[in-house]
Amino acid sequence: MHKVAITTGDPNGIGAEITIKALNKLNLPSEKVVLISNKKVLDFYDKKSHSGLVSESFLISKKYEIIEIPYNSDVVPGKVTKEAGEFSFQSVKKACEIGAGAIVTAPVAKNALYLAGHKFNGQTEILQKYLAYGNQHAEMLFVAGNFRVLLLTRHVALKDIVLTKDLVIEKILNLKEFFVKHLRIVDPKFALCGFNPHAGEDGILGREEIDILIPAAEELRAKGVNVTNPLPADTLFVKALNYDCCIANYHDQGLIPIKTVAGDKTVNMTIGLDIIRTSPGHGTAFDIAGKNIADATGMIEAIKAVL
Repeated sequence: MHKVAITTGDPNGIGAEITIKALNKLNLPSEKVVLISNKKVLDFYDKKSHSGLVSESFLISKKYEIIEIPYNSDVVPGKVTKEAGEFSFQSVKKACEIGAGAIVTAPVAKNALYLAGHKFNGQTEILQKYLAYGNQHAEMLFVAGNFRVLLLTRHVALKDIVLTKDLVIEKILNLKEFFVKHLRIVDPKFALCGFNPHAGEDGILGREEIDILIPAAEELRAKGVNVTNPLPADTLFVKALNYDCCIANYHDQGLIPIKTVAGDKTVNMTIGLDIIRTSPGHGTAFDIAGKNIADATGMIEAIKAVL
């Protein structure tokens, strides 16, 4: 039985709350989980979840192992601070260091990370820094049951997106390896989204399909990968379940459809490294932090995905 390392994310967001609620719901064996957090943060949200009626933390009473990350500031729900950003960063770094069988991360705030001097555009990039070796690259796969979406680019402004044939080939080969190794699907069917409206209309609306995506798809098929030529993204997702995975060129192209269909059940999965990491598909929800109204569905699904 491998141990799952769970971080609680930004201490001023909903991360600790949804982690506590998820573990309450799942009631996992104590030897299955190690929490990377801080007792002060856990107690703050745990007492709120019990309306202040209990003095002993449910998590402590269940004897989950807790690896303490220093946090000397007050917990202030909804506030973006460099101290919270530092805690968030150190939590993910520690998760990379302890040799767990899988990692589940609660949401962090990129602006808090930046305030703390950690210029990462997300937790995927932190995992890449501390877990990747050789030619490994962390990839962002979103999963909701059999609806799966891989992102070719991640947290980057639309005007700064750069696609190359080699990048597309590398990421889709990594995706196939994941399907074969972890999902035991020997010949997965992949659908490739067009970059431009209507997949470029033979170059009228852009040449990325002609210059990059079609040559990449042809080379991938020559390597034995079952992948389509680029298809118009505005109609592809209606037939998403006809494929094992849809491959989107940029963040919103892939995430709008899957989150619209699956909502909080969407799990962000990092693949391409030795350890699989999952996270809820939503963010820190600062607007409702500390109110004990956060829905833990995404965290529950993220934990279940690595059990």
